[in-house]
Amino acid sequence: MMKKSPLGRGLDSLIPKSADTKSVFEVDIDEIVPNKEQPRLSFEEEKLKELASSIKEKGIIQPLIVTNVGGKYQIIAGERRWRAAGMAGLKKVPVIVKSVDNDKEKLELALIENLQREDLNPVEVAKAYKLLIEKYDYTQEQLAQIVGKNRSTVANSLRILNLHPKIIEALSQNLITEGHARSLIGLESSMALQILQKIIDKGLTVREVEKLVKNINNPKRLKENKGNDLFIESIKKEMEEIFKTKIQIKPSRKGGKIELVYKSNEELNTILAIIRGERC
Repeated sequence: MMKKSPLGRGLDSLIPKSADTKSVFEVDIDEIVPNKEQPRLSFEEEKLKELASSIKEKGIIQPLIVTNVGGKYQIIAGERRWRAAGMAGLKKVPVIVKSVDNDKEKLELALIENLQREDLNPVEVAKAYKLLIEKYDYTQEQLAQIVGKNRSTVANSLRILNLHPKIIEALSQNLITEGHARSLIGLESSMALQILQKIIDKGLTVREVEKLVKNINNPKRLKENKGNDLFIESIKKEMEEIFKTKIQIKPSRKGGKIELVYKSNEELNTILAIIRGERC
Protein backbone atom coordinates (compact mmCIF):
# COMPACT_ATOMS: atom_id res chain seq x y z
CA MET A 1 0.00 0.00 0.00
CA MET A 2 1.36 3.37 -0.99
CA LYS A 3 1.92 5.96 1.70
CA LYS A 4 -0.29 8.99 1.28
CA SER A 5 1.51 12.26 0.60
CA PRO A 6 1.38 14.55 3.68
CA LEU A 7 0.69 17.52 1.44
CA GLY A 8 -2.43 16.36 -0.34
CA ARG A 9 -2.06 17.07 -4.07
CA GLY A 10 1.66 17.73 -4.00
CA LEU A 11 4.36 17.15 -6.58
CA ASP A 12 3.16 13.58 -7.13
CA SER A 13 0.02 15.01 -8.71
CA LEU A 14 2.10 17.27 -10.97
CA ILE A 15 4.74 14.82 -12.18
CA PRO A 16 3.49 11.54 -13.71
CA LYS A 17 5.10 8.44 -12.20
CA SER A 18 5.08 6.39 -15.40
CA ALA A 19 6.59 7.22 -18.78
CA ASP A 20 8.33 10.29 -17.32
CA THR A 21 10.57 10.80 -20.33
CA LYS A 22 7.54 10.97 -22.64
CA SER A 23 5.89 13.70 -20.58
CA VAL A 24 9.04 15.85 -20.35
CA PHE A 25 10.20 17.96 -23.29
CA GLU A 26 12.41 21.00 -23.80
CA VAL A 27 11.12 24.52 -24.32
CA ASP A 28 12.93 27.72 -25.30
CA ILE A 29 13.70 29.61 -22.12
CA ASP A 30 12.30 32.80 -23.69
CA GLU A 31 8.93 31.11 -24.14
CA ILE A 32 8.53 30.73 -20.38
CA VAL A 33 7.03 33.42 -18.13
CA PRO A 34 6.74 33.56 -14.33
CA ASN A 35 3.46 33.50 -12.44
CA LYS A 36 2.88 36.93 -10.89
CA GLU A 37 1.00 35.36 -7.98
CA GLN A 38 3.57 32.71 -7.17
CA PRO A 39 4.18 32.61 -3.39
CA ARG A 40 7.94 33.11 -3.52
CA LEU A 41 8.62 36.86 -3.30
CA SER A 42 12.42 37.00 -3.42
CA PHE A 43 15.39 35.06 -4.76
CA GLU A 44 18.81 35.29 -3.10
CA GLU A 45 21.38 36.26 -5.71
CA GLU A 46 24.17 34.16 -4.17
CA LYS A 47 22.05 31.01 -4.03
CA LEU A 48 20.90 31.57 -7.60
CA LYS A 49 24.56 31.76 -8.66
CA GLU A 50 25.28 28.50 -6.83
CA LEU A 51 22.35 26.81 -8.55
CA ALA A 52 23.41 28.24 -11.94
CA SER A 53 26.88 26.76 -11.41
CA SER A 54 25.34 23.37 -10.60
CA ILE A 55 23.08 23.56 -13.66
CA LYS A 56 26.07 24.35 -15.89
CA GLU A 57 27.77 21.20 -14.66
CA LYS A 58 24.87 18.76 -14.31
CA GLY A 59 21.91 20.33 -16.10
CA ILE A 60 18.38 20.66 -14.69
CA ILE A 61 17.52 17.40 -12.93
CA GLN A 62 13.95 18.29 -11.94
CA PRO A 63 11.77 19.62 -14.82
CA LEU A 64 9.80 22.84 -14.43
CA ILE A 65 6.02 22.50 -14.15
CA VAL A 66 4.26 24.87 -16.56
CA THR A 67 0.87 25.52 -18.10
CA ASN A 68 -0.16 27.09 -21.41
CA VAL A 69 -1.25 30.72 -21.06
CA GLY A 70 -1.74 32.97 -24.09
CA GLY A 71 0.81 31.20 -26.26
CA LYS A 72 3.45 31.14 -23.50
CA TYR A 73 4.37 28.62 -20.83
CA GLN A 74 3.60 30.04 -17.39
CA ILE A 75 5.53 28.58 -14.45
CA ILE A 76 3.60 26.69 -11.80
CA ALA A 77 6.70 25.32 -10.08
CA GLY A 78 10.40 25.91 -10.70
CA GLU A 79 10.89 29.66 -11.14
CA ARG A 80 14.17 29.49 -9.21
CA ARG A 81 15.48 26.81 -11.61
CA TRP A 82 14.29 28.88 -14.59
CA ARG A 83 16.12 32.00 -13.36
CA ALA A 84 19.30 30.04 -12.61
CA ALA A 85 19.13 28.38 -16.05
CA GLY A 86 19.08 31.84 -17.63
CA MET A 87 22.13 32.83 -15.58
CA ALA A 88 23.84 29.62 -16.70
CA GLY A 89 23.25 30.55 -20.33
CA LEU A 90 20.83 27.73 -21.19
CA LYS A 91 18.65 28.27 -24.25
CA LYS A 92 16.18 25.48 -23.46
CA VAL A 93 14.89 23.90 -20.24
CA PRO A 94 12.99 20.66 -19.52
CA VAL A 95 9.32 21.12 -18.66
CA ILE A 96 6.16 19.18 -17.93
CA VAL A 97 3.05 20.90 -19.25
CA LYS A 98 0.17 20.65 -16.81
CA SER A 99 -3.42 21.49 -17.61
CA VAL A 100 -4.60 23.81 -14.83
CA ASP A 101 -8.16 25.12 -14.74
CA ASN A 102 -7.68 28.43 -12.94
CA ASP A 103 -5.35 30.79 -11.06
CA LYS A 104 -6.55 29.37 -7.76
CA GLU A 105 -5.25 25.91 -8.59
CA LYS A 106 -1.96 27.33 -9.94
CA LEU A 107 -1.31 29.20 -6.71
CA GLU A 108 -2.25 26.17 -4.64
CA LEU A 109 0.14 23.90 -6.53
CA ALA A 110 2.94 26.48 -6.46
CA LEU A 111 2.51 26.87 -2.70
CA ILE A 112 2.63 23.11 -2.14
CA GLU A 113 5.71 22.73 -4.35
CA ASN A 114 7.61 25.47 -2.54
CA LEU A 115 6.62 24.16 0.89
CA GLN A 116 7.79 20.67 -0.01
CA ARG A 117 11.15 22.07 -1.08
CA GLU A 118 11.24 24.41 1.96
CA ASP A 119 11.93 27.27 -0.45
CA LEU A 120 9.70 29.87 1.23
CA ASN A 121 10.50 32.03 4.23
CA PRO A 122 7.77 32.41 6.92
CA VAL A 123 6.55 35.76 5.52
CA GLU A 124 6.14 34.33 2.02
CA VAL A 125 4.18 31.38 3.43
CA ALA A 126 1.91 33.70 5.43
CA LYS A 127 1.28 35.98 2.43
CA ALA A 128 0.45 32.98 0.23
CA TYR A 129 -2.04 31.75 2.85
CA LYS A 130 -3.56 35.23 3.05
CA LEU A 131 -3.94 35.46 -0.74
CA LEU A 132 -5.65 32.07 -0.94
CA ILE A 133 -8.05 33.08 1.85
CA GLU A 134 -8.85 36.61 0.67
CA LYS A 135 -8.87 36.14 -3.10
CA TYR A 136 -9.98 32.54 -3.47
CA ASP A 137 -12.17 32.10 -0.37
CA TYR A 138 -10.23 29.30 1.27
CA THR A 139 -10.84 28.61 4.95
CA GLN A 140 -7.97 27.97 7.35
CA GLU A 141 -9.19 24.37 7.66
CA GLN A 142 -9.03 23.88 3.89
CA LEU A 143 -5.54 25.36 3.71
CA ALA A 144 -4.35 23.17 6.57
CA GLN A 145 -5.59 20.08 4.74
CA ILE A 146 -3.94 21.12 1.46
CA VAL A 147 -0.50 21.81 2.93
CA GLY A 148 -0.56 19.03 5.52
CA LYS A 149 -0.43 21.29 8.57
CA ASN A 150 -2.60 21.78 11.64
CA ARG A 151 -5.15 24.60 11.44
CA SER A 152 -3.40 26.28 14.41
CA THR A 153 -0.14 26.31 12.41
CA VAL A 154 -1.86 28.12 9.55
CA ALA A 155 -3.52 30.55 12.00
CA ASN A 156 -0.20 31.31 13.73
CA SER A 157 1.46 31.87 10.37
CA LEU A 158 -1.19 34.42 9.38
CA ARG A 159 -0.79 36.28 12.69
CA ILE A 160 2.78 37.17 11.70
CA LEU A 161 1.35 39.60 9.14
CA ASN A 162 -0.20 41.64 11.98
CA LEU A 163 3.24 42.60 13.24
CA HIS A 164 4.88 45.96 12.53
CA PRO A 165 6.29 46.15 8.95
CA LYS A 166 9.85 46.51 10.31
CA ILE A 167 9.51 43.21 12.17
CA ILE A 168 8.10 41.50 9.08
CA GLU A 169 11.01 42.86 7.04
CA ALA A 170 13.53 41.60 9.62
CA LEU A 171 11.96 38.15 9.41
CA SER A 172 12.05 38.24 5.60
CA GLN A 173 15.77 39.09 5.73
CA ASN A 174 16.49 36.30 8.26
CA LEU A 175 17.59 38.82 10.89
CA ILE A 176 15.20 37.08 13.29
CA THR A 177 13.50 33.68 13.30
CA GLU A 178 9.81 32.84 13.12
CA GLY A 179 9.99 31.97 16.82
CA HIS A 180 11.26 35.48 17.61
CA ALA A 181 8.47 37.03 15.53
CA ARG A 182 5.74 34.96 17.17
CA SER A 183 6.99 36.01 20.61
CA LEU A 184 6.34 39.64 19.68
CA ILE A 185 2.72 39.11 18.60
CA GLY A 186 0.33 40.96 20.91
CA LEU A 187 2.84 43.56 22.11
CA GLU A 188 2.39 47.25 21.38
CA SER A 189 4.34 48.22 18.27
CA SER A 190 6.73 50.54 20.13
CA MET A 191 7.64 47.85 22.66
CA ALA A 192 7.90 45.15 19.97
CA LEU A 193 10.30 47.35 17.97
CA GLN A 194 12.48 47.91 21.04
CA ILE A 195 12.73 44.17 21.58
CA LEU A 196 13.41 43.64 17.87
CA GLN A 197 16.45 45.90 18.15
CA LYS A 198 17.66 43.98 21.22
CA ILE A 199 17.32 40.69 19.34
CA ILE A 200 19.42 42.05 16.47
CA ASP A 201 22.00 43.86 18.61
CA LYS A 202 22.45 41.25 21.34
CA GLY A 203 21.52 38.04 19.54
CA LEU A 204 18.78 37.12 22.01
CA THR A 205 17.47 33.57 21.77
CA VAL A 206 13.76 32.84 21.35
CA ARG A 207 13.60 31.67 24.96
CA GLU A 208 15.18 34.90 26.18
CA VAL A 209 12.68 36.93 24.18
CA GLU A 210 9.76 34.88 25.52
CA LYS A 211 10.99 35.52 29.06
CA LEU A 212 11.34 39.23 28.34
CA VAL A 213 7.82 39.41 26.92
CA LYS A 214 6.46 37.47 29.90
CA ASN A 215 7.97 40.06 32.25
CA ILE A 216 6.49 42.88 30.19
CA ASN A 217 3.06 41.29 30.32
CA ASN A 218 3.30 40.86 34.12
CA PRO A 219 2.49 44.34 35.57
CA LYS A 220 3.77 43.46 39.06
CA ARG A 221 7.09 42.16 37.81
CA LEU A 222 7.39 45.06 35.37
CA LYS A 223 6.92 47.52 38.24
CA GLU A 224 9.58 45.72 40.29
CA ASN A 225 11.98 45.74 37.33
CA LYS A 226 11.41 49.44 36.69
CA GLY A 227 12.10 50.21 40.34
CA ASN A 228 15.28 48.15 40.26
CA ASP A 229 16.38 49.83 37.00
CA LEU A 230 15.97 53.28 38.54
CA PHE A 231 18.01 52.23 41.58
CA ILE A 232 20.80 50.80 39.40
CA GLU A 233 20.81 53.92 37.22
CA SER A 234 21.17 56.23 40.22
CA ILE A 235 24.09 54.18 41.57
CA LYS A 236 25.69 54.17 38.11
CA LYS A 237 25.53 57.98 37.84
CA GLU A 238 26.96 58.46 41.32
CA MET A 239 29.89 56.12 40.64
CA GLU A 240 30.61 57.83 37.31
CA GLU A 241 30.84 61.17 39.15
CA ILE A 242 33.24 59.68 41.66
CA PHE A 243 35.53 57.80 39.27
CA LYS A 244 35.20 60.22 36.32
CA THR A 245 34.77 57.33 33.88
CA LYS A 246 32.09 55.20 32.28
CA ILE A 247 30.55 52.55 34.54
CA GLN A 248 28.59 49.42 33.63
CA ILE A 249 26.49 47.70 36.32
CA LYS A 250 25.21 44.23 35.35
CA PRO A 251 22.82 42.76 37.93
CA SER A 252 22.21 39.01 38.16
CA ARG A 253 20.25 36.66 40.41
CA LYS A 254 23.28 36.10 42.64
CA GLY A 255 24.43 39.72 42.77
CA GLY A 256 26.06 41.19 39.69
CA LYS A 257 29.23 42.87 38.54
CA ILE A 258 30.55 46.39 38.01
CA GLU A 259 32.79 47.31 35.09
CA LEU A 260 34.92 50.46 35.05
CA VAL A 261 36.28 51.70 31.75
CA TYR A 262 39.74 53.27 31.52
CA LYS A 263 41.71 54.45 28.50
CA SER A 264 45.25 54.60 29.88
CA ASN A 265 47.41 53.42 32.76
CA GLU A 266 47.19 56.91 34.18
CA GLU A 267 43.39 56.68 34.37
CA LEU A 268 43.72 53.22 35.95
CA ASN A 269 46.06 54.60 38.63
CA THR A 270 43.57 57.40 39.32
CA ILE A 271 40.75 54.88 39.79
CA LEU A 272 42.93 52.82 42.13
CA ALA A 273 43.85 55.92 44.14
CA ILE A 274 40.15 56.80 44.57
CA ILE A 275 39.37 53.25 45.75
CA ARG A 276 42.23 53.48 48.29
CA GLY A 277 40.93 56.82 49.48
CA GLU A 278 44.09 58.60 48.37
CA ARG A 279 42.10 60.89 46.06
CA CYS A 280 38.56 62.17 45.99
